[in-house]
Amino acid sequence: GICPVSHHLAACKALDQVVGATQLTPTAEKIRRLMHYGQILQSHALHFFHLASPDLLFGFDSEVARRNVVAVAAEQPELAKKGVLLRKFGQEVIRVTAGKRVHGTGAIPGGVNKSLTRQERDYLQEDIYRVIAWSREAVELVRRLHQSNRPLYDGFGAFRSSMLSIVAPDGALDLYDGELRARDADGRILVDRGDCSRYWGLIFEEVKPWSYMKFPFLRSLGPQAGWYKVGPLARVQNCDRIDAPLADAARREFIDYGGGRPVHSPLAYHWTRMIEMLAAAEQIKDLLHDDDLLGADLVAQGSRAERGVGVIEAPRGTLIHHYRVDENDMVTRANLIVSTTHNNQAMNEA
Repeated sequence: GICPVSHHLAACKALDQVVGATQLTPTAEKIRRLMHYGQILQSHALHFFHLASPDLLFGFDSEVARRNVVAVAAEQPELAKKGVLLRKFGQEVIRVTAGKRVHGTGAIPGGVNKSLTRQERDYLQEDIYRVIAWSREAVELVRRLHQSNRPLYDGFGAFRSSMLSIVAPDGALDLYDGELRARDADGRILVDRGDCSRYWGLIFEEVKPWSYMKFPFLRSLGPQAGWYKVGPLARVQNCDRIDAPLADAARREFIDYGGGRPVHSPLAYHWTRMIEMLAAAEQIKDLLHDDDLLGADLVAQGSRAERGVGVIEAPRGTLIHHYRVDENDMVTRANLIVSTTHNNQAMNEA
Protein backbone atom coordinates (compact mmCIF):
# COMPACT_ATOMS: atom_id res chain seq x y z
CA GLY A 1 0.00 0.00 0.00
CA ILE A 2 1.07 3.60 0.53
CA CYS A 3 2.53 3.09 4.02
CA PRO A 4 5.20 0.39 3.49
CA VAL A 5 7.78 2.15 5.69
CA SER A 6 5.37 2.38 8.61
CA HIS A 7 4.57 -1.34 8.56
CA HIS A 8 8.24 -2.18 7.95
CA LEU A 9 9.30 -0.21 11.03
CA ALA A 10 6.43 -1.39 13.25
CA ALA A 11 7.32 -4.98 12.38
CA CYS A 12 11.00 -4.42 13.12
CA LYS A 13 10.19 -2.66 16.40
CA ALA A 14 8.18 -5.73 17.45
CA LEU A 15 11.01 -8.06 16.46
CA ASP A 16 13.56 -5.87 18.29
CA GLN A 17 11.92 -7.15 21.46
CA VAL A 18 12.04 -10.74 20.25
CA VAL A 19 15.80 -10.58 19.63
CA GLY A 20 16.35 -8.70 22.89
CA ALA A 21 17.40 -5.37 21.36
CA THR A 22 15.93 -3.24 24.13
CA GLN A 23 18.16 -0.31 23.14
CA LEU A 24 19.16 0.34 19.53
CA THR A 25 22.52 1.83 18.66
CA PRO A 26 22.43 5.62 18.06
CA THR A 27 23.11 5.07 14.35
CA ALA A 28 20.32 2.51 13.97
CA GLU A 29 17.71 4.61 15.76
CA LYS A 30 18.56 7.76 13.82
CA ILE A 31 18.58 5.96 10.47
CA ARG A 32 15.15 4.53 11.28
CA ARG A 33 13.85 7.94 12.36
CA LEU A 34 15.17 9.52 9.17
CA MET A 35 13.44 6.79 7.15
CA HIS A 36 10.20 7.33 9.05
CA TYR A 37 10.22 11.11 8.71
CA GLY A 38 10.82 10.68 4.97
CA GLN A 39 7.73 8.47 4.87
CA ILE A 40 5.66 11.01 6.81
CA LEU A 41 6.76 13.80 4.49
CA GLN A 42 6.10 11.97 1.22
CA SER A 43 2.79 10.51 2.35
CA HIS A 44 1.45 13.81 3.70
CA ALA A 45 2.50 15.57 0.48
CA LEU A 46 0.73 12.88 -1.57
CA HIS A 47 -2.38 13.05 0.59
CA PHE A 48 -2.78 16.81 0.39
CA PHE A 49 -1.41 17.88 -2.99
CA HIS A 50 -2.43 14.87 -5.10
CA LEU A 51 -5.65 13.74 -3.41
CA ALA A 52 -7.23 16.56 -1.39
CA SER A 53 -6.11 19.84 -2.93
CA PRO A 54 -8.38 19.68 -6.02
CA ASP A 55 -11.49 19.64 -3.81
CA LEU A 56 -10.14 22.26 -1.43
CA LEU A 57 -8.68 24.66 -3.98
CA PHE A 58 -11.54 24.60 -6.48
CA GLY A 59 -14.32 24.26 -3.91
CA PHE A 60 -16.92 21.58 -3.33
CA ASP A 61 -19.40 23.33 -5.61
CA SER A 62 -17.05 23.32 -8.59
CA GLU A 63 -17.42 20.98 -11.55
CA VAL A 64 -16.56 17.44 -10.49
CA ALA A 65 -14.59 16.69 -13.65
CA ARG A 66 -12.31 19.64 -12.83
CA ARG A 67 -11.44 18.49 -9.34
CA ASN A 68 -8.28 16.48 -10.04
CA VAL A 69 -4.53 16.94 -9.84
CA VAL A 70 -4.26 17.50 -13.61
CA ALA A 71 -6.44 20.61 -13.31
CA VAL A 72 -4.37 21.81 -10.34
CA ALA A 73 -1.21 21.43 -12.43
CA ALA A 74 -2.81 23.38 -15.27
CA GLU A 75 -4.19 26.23 -13.18
CA GLN A 76 -1.62 26.44 -10.36
CA PRO A 77 1.54 24.91 -11.86
CA GLU A 78 3.95 26.23 -9.21
CA LEU A 79 1.84 24.78 -6.40
CA ALA A 80 1.55 21.43 -8.16
CA LYS A 81 5.29 21.39 -8.86
CA LYS A 82 6.11 21.99 -5.20
CA GLY A 83 3.72 19.22 -4.17
CA VAL A 84 5.37 16.76 -6.55
CA LEU A 85 8.89 17.72 -5.45
CA LEU A 86 8.01 17.53 -1.75
CA ARG A 87 6.84 13.98 -2.25
CA LYS A 88 9.90 13.19 -4.36
CA PHE A 89 12.23 14.42 -1.62
CA GLY A 90 10.52 12.21 0.96
CA GLN A 91 10.85 9.24 -1.36
CA GLU A 92 14.54 9.98 -1.83
CA VAL A 93 15.01 9.94 1.95
CA ILE A 94 13.35 6.51 1.97
CA ARG A 95 15.51 5.26 -0.89
CA VAL A 96 18.72 6.34 0.80
CA THR A 97 17.80 4.76 4.15
CA ALA A 98 15.76 1.72 3.09
CA GLY A 99 17.37 0.76 -0.23
CA LYS A 100 14.41 1.60 -2.46
CA ARG A 101 11.41 3.90 -2.45
CA VAL A 102 8.72 1.26 -1.94
CA HIS A 103 9.00 -1.86 0.27
CA GLY A 104 12.55 -1.12 1.33
CA THR A 105 14.54 -3.44 3.58
CA GLY A 106 16.73 -1.02 5.54
CA ALA A 107 15.52 -1.97 9.02
CA ILE A 108 16.19 -5.43 10.47
CA PRO A 109 15.44 -6.95 13.89
CA GLY A 110 17.80 -5.18 16.27
CA GLY A 111 18.78 -2.30 14.00
CA VAL A 112 19.45 -1.47 10.35
CA ASN A 113 21.51 -3.00 7.57
CA LYS A 114 23.12 0.20 6.26
CA SER A 115 24.12 3.67 7.33
CA LEU A 116 24.44 6.74 5.12
CA THR A 117 27.50 7.65 3.11
CA ARG A 118 28.72 11.24 3.16
CA GLN A 119 27.64 11.55 -0.47
CA GLU A 120 24.11 10.43 0.38
CA ARG A 121 23.90 12.87 3.27
CA ASP A 122 25.23 15.73 1.15
CA TYR A 123 22.72 14.86 -1.58
CA LEU A 124 19.78 15.18 0.84
CA GLN A 125 21.16 18.33 2.47
CA GLU A 126 21.11 20.14 -0.88
CA ASP A 127 17.31 20.41 -0.90
CA ILE A 128 16.24 20.28 2.75
CA TYR A 129 15.96 24.04 3.35
CA ARG A 130 13.85 24.46 0.23
CA VAL A 131 11.66 21.57 1.44
CA ILE A 132 11.18 23.32 4.79
CA ALA A 133 10.22 26.57 3.04
CA TRP A 134 7.67 24.79 0.83
CA SER A 135 6.25 22.96 3.85
CA ARG A 136 5.73 26.30 5.59
CA GLU A 137 3.88 27.55 2.51
CA ALA A 138 1.67 24.45 2.61
CA VAL A 139 0.76 25.07 6.25
CA GLU A 140 -0.13 28.66 5.42
CA LEU A 141 -2.21 27.60 2.41
CA VAL A 142 -4.34 25.17 4.42
CA ARG A 143 -4.68 27.60 7.33
CA ARG A 144 -5.94 30.26 4.94
CA LEU A 145 -8.39 27.85 3.27
CA HIS A 146 -9.71 26.74 6.65
CA GLN A 147 -10.15 30.22 8.07
CA SER A 148 -11.77 31.63 4.93
CA ASN A 149 -14.30 28.76 4.83
CA ARG A 150 -14.74 28.34 8.58
CA PRO A 151 -18.46 27.44 8.80
CA LEU A 152 -18.11 24.71 6.16
CA TYR A 153 -14.76 23.40 7.36
CA ASP A 154 -15.77 23.35 11.03
CA GLY A 155 -19.12 21.70 10.44
CA PHE A 156 -18.60 19.17 7.64
CA GLY A 157 -18.69 15.62 9.06
CA ALA A 158 -17.78 16.94 12.51
CA PHE A 159 -18.29 14.79 15.58
CA ARG A 160 -16.87 14.72 19.07
CA SER A 161 -14.77 11.82 20.31
CA SER A 162 -11.69 10.93 22.28
CA MET A 163 -8.27 11.02 20.61
CA LEU A 164 -5.36 8.57 20.85
CA SER A 165 -1.69 8.70 19.85
CA ILE A 166 1.77 8.04 21.17
CA VAL A 167 3.79 10.89 22.63
CA ALA A 168 7.35 11.12 23.92
CA PRO A 169 7.83 10.54 27.67
CA ASP A 170 8.04 14.31 28.14
CA GLY A 171 4.82 14.91 26.18
CA ALA A 172 6.39 16.06 22.91
CA LEU A 173 5.16 14.87 19.52
CA ASP A 174 7.06 11.69 18.61
CA LEU A 175 6.01 9.81 15.50
CA TYR A 176 8.56 6.99 15.89
CA ASP A 177 8.42 5.92 19.53
CA GLY A 178 6.73 6.81 22.78
CA GLU A 179 3.92 6.05 25.19
CA LEU A 180 0.17 5.95 24.67
CA ARG A 181 -1.87 9.00 25.55
CA ALA A 182 -5.62 9.50 25.17
CA ARG A 183 -7.75 12.60 25.69
CA ASP A 184 -11.52 12.88 25.88
CA ALA A 185 -13.58 15.06 23.55
CA ASP A 186 -13.01 18.10 25.80
CA GLY A 187 -9.25 17.64 25.90
CA ARG A 188 -8.90 16.10 29.35
CA ILE A 189 -6.23 13.40 29.58
CA LEU A 190 -7.74 9.95 30.09
CA VAL A 191 -4.61 7.83 29.67
CA ASP A 192 -1.03 9.00 30.03
CA ARG A 193 2.26 7.11 29.83
CA GLY A 194 0.39 4.03 28.65
CA ASP A 195 2.67 1.03 28.06
CA CYS A 196 2.69 0.25 24.33
CA SER A 197 4.01 -3.26 24.99
CA ARG A 198 0.80 -4.02 26.89
CA TYR A 199 -1.65 -2.02 24.78
CA TRP A 200 -4.41 -4.60 25.31
CA GLY A 201 -4.79 -3.38 28.88
CA LEU A 202 -5.97 -0.04 27.48
CA ILE A 203 -7.66 -0.98 24.20
CA PHE A 204 -10.24 -3.67 23.46
CA GLU A 205 -11.16 -4.68 19.92
CA GLU A 206 -14.88 -5.24 19.54
CA VAL A 207 -16.17 -7.56 16.81
CA LYS A 208 -19.52 -6.88 15.10
CA PRO A 209 -21.47 -9.33 12.94
CA TRP A 210 -21.92 -6.99 9.97
CA SER A 211 -18.26 -6.09 9.30
CA TYR A 212 -14.89 -7.78 8.95
CA MET A 213 -13.28 -4.73 10.55
CA LYS A 214 -12.88 -4.55 14.30
CA PHE A 215 -13.96 -1.62 16.47
CA PRO A 216 -11.33 -0.65 19.06
CA PHE A 217 -12.31 1.31 22.15
CA LEU A 218 -10.75 2.42 25.41
CA ARG A 219 -11.52 -0.21 28.03
CA SER A 220 -12.03 2.40 30.74
CA LEU A 221 -14.93 4.00 28.82
CA GLY A 222 -16.54 0.94 27.26
CA PRO A 223 -17.72 0.34 23.65
CA GLN A 224 -20.36 3.06 23.53
CA ALA A 225 -18.24 5.98 24.74
CA GLY A 226 -14.70 4.66 24.34
CA TRP A 227 -14.08 4.84 20.60
CA TYR A 228 -11.63 7.46 19.40
CA LYS A 229 -9.82 9.16 16.51
CA VAL A 230 -6.15 8.73 15.53
CA GLY A 231 -3.93 10.50 13.02
CA PRO A 232 -2.63 14.06 12.55
CA LEU A 233 -5.69 15.74 14.10
CA ALA A 234 -5.29 13.63 17.24
CA ARG A 235 -1.50 13.84 17.41
CA VAL A 236 -1.13 17.61 17.03
CA GLN A 237 -3.71 18.18 19.78
CA ASN A 238 -2.58 15.32 22.02
CA CYS A 239 1.05 16.39 22.40
CA ASP A 240 2.33 19.22 24.59
CA ARG A 241 4.76 20.59 22.01
CA ILE A 242 6.69 19.76 18.83
CA ASP A 243 10.47 19.75 19.01
CA ALA A 244 10.69 21.65 15.71
CA PRO A 245 10.31 25.42 16.18
CA LEU A 246 8.46 26.28 12.97
CA ALA A 247 6.04 23.38 13.33
CA ASP A 248 5.46 24.14 17.00
CA ALA A 249 4.56 27.74 16.17
CA ALA A 250 2.09 26.38 13.60
CA ARG A 251 0.74 23.94 16.22
CA ARG A 252 0.12 26.77 18.69
CA GLU A 253 -1.70 28.75 16.00
CA PHE A 254 -3.94 25.73 15.35
CA ILE A 255 -4.64 25.31 19.07
CA ASP A 256 -5.54 29.01 19.28
CA TYR A 257 -7.92 28.53 16.35
CA GLY A 258 -9.85 26.06 18.52
CA GLY A 259 -10.04 28.53 21.36
CA GLY A 260 -8.30 26.12 23.70
CA ARG A 261 -10.80 23.34 23.02
CA PRO A 262 -10.16 20.34 20.74
CA VAL A 263 -11.01 20.77 17.07
CA HIS A 264 -13.02 17.77 15.85
CA SER A 265 -13.74 18.60 12.20
CA PRO A 266 -12.40 15.97 9.78
CA LEU A 267 -11.37 18.72 7.34
CA ALA A 268 -8.97 19.99 10.01
CA TYR A 269 -6.94 16.83 9.40
CA HIS A 270 -5.48 18.64 6.36
CA TRP A 271 -4.24 21.55 8.47
CA THR A 272 -2.62 19.30 11.07
CA ARG A 273 -1.24 17.03 8.34
CA MET A 274 0.70 19.95 6.88
CA ILE A 275 1.95 20.90 10.36
CA GLU A 276 3.31 17.36 10.69
CA MET A 277 4.88 17.56 7.22
CA LEU A 278 6.71 20.71 8.32
CA ALA A 279 7.80 18.98 11.55
CA ALA A 280 9.13 16.02 9.56
CA ALA A 281 11.10 18.36 7.28
CA GLU A 282 12.65 20.17 10.27
CA GLN A 283 13.54 16.89 11.98
CA ILE A 284 15.08 15.54 8.76
CA LYS A 285 17.21 18.70 8.64
CA ASP A 286 18.42 18.15 12.21
CA LEU A 287 19.25 14.50 11.55
CA LEU A 288 21.16 15.34 8.37
CA HIS A 289 23.58 17.36 10.54
CA ASP A 290 24.16 14.41 12.91
CA ASP A 291 27.29 12.35 12.25
CA ASP A 292 25.69 9.29 13.86
CA LEU A 293 24.01 8.74 10.47
CA LEU A 294 27.45 7.78 9.14
CA GLY A 295 28.23 5.29 11.93
CA ALA A 296 29.16 1.63 11.59
CA ASP A 297 27.54 0.21 14.75
CA LEU A 298 24.24 -0.92 13.26
CA VAL A 299 22.78 -3.86 15.24
CA ALA A 300 22.02 -4.59 18.90
CA GLN A 301 20.85 -7.81 20.51
CA GLY A 302 20.19 -9.36 23.89
CA SER A 303 18.15 -12.06 25.58
CA ARG A 304 15.60 -13.78 23.36
CA ALA A 305 11.88 -13.25 24.06
CA GLU A 306 8.73 -14.95 22.78
CA ARG A 307 6.64 -11.83 22.26
CA GLY A 308 7.15 -8.42 20.68
CA VAL A 309 4.96 -5.34 20.22
CA GLY A 310 5.87 -2.52 17.84
CA VAL A 311 3.90 0.73 17.92
CA ILE A 312 4.55 3.65 15.60
CA GLU A 313 2.64 6.65 14.27
CA ALA A 314 1.96 5.94 10.59
CA PRO A 315 0.87 8.90 8.44
CA ARG A 316 -2.80 8.10 9.03
CA GLY A 317 -2.49 7.21 12.71
CA THR A 318 -1.30 4.82 15.37
CA LEU A 319 -0.10 1.44 14.06
CA ILE A 320 0.37 -1.65 16.24
CA HIS A 321 2.15 -4.90 15.31
CA HIS A 322 2.02 -7.68 17.91
CA TYR A 323 3.77 -11.04 17.31
CA ARG A 324 4.35 -14.24 19.19
CA VAL A 325 7.36 -16.22 17.92
CA ASP A 326 8.27 -19.83 18.75
CA GLU A 327 11.69 -21.43 19.24
CA ASN A 328 11.90 -22.18 15.48
CA ASP A 329 11.53 -18.48 14.61
CA MET A 330 8.00 -19.02 13.31
CA VAL A 331 5.43 -16.32 13.99
CA THR A 332 2.66 -18.34 15.61
CA ARG A 333 0.33 -15.45 16.40
CA ALA A 334 0.05 -11.97 14.93
CA ASN A 335 -2.30 -9.08 15.64
CA LEU A 336 -2.23 -5.81 13.76
CA ILE A 337 -4.30 -2.75 14.58
CA VAL A 338 -3.83 -0.37 11.68
CA SER A 339 -4.80 3.30 11.54
CA THR A 340 -7.98 2.63 9.60
CA THR A 341 -9.14 0.15 12.24
CA HIS A 342 -8.58 2.66 15.03
CA ASN A 343 -10.58 5.19 12.99
CA ASN A 344 -13.31 2.70 12.03
CA GLN A 345 -16.06 3.99 14.31
CA ALA A 346 -14.98 7.59 13.69
CA MET A 347 -15.42 7.08 9.94
CA ASN A 348 -18.85 5.54 10.50
CA GLU A 349 -19.88 8.48 12.66
CA ALA A 350 -18.70 11.02 10.07
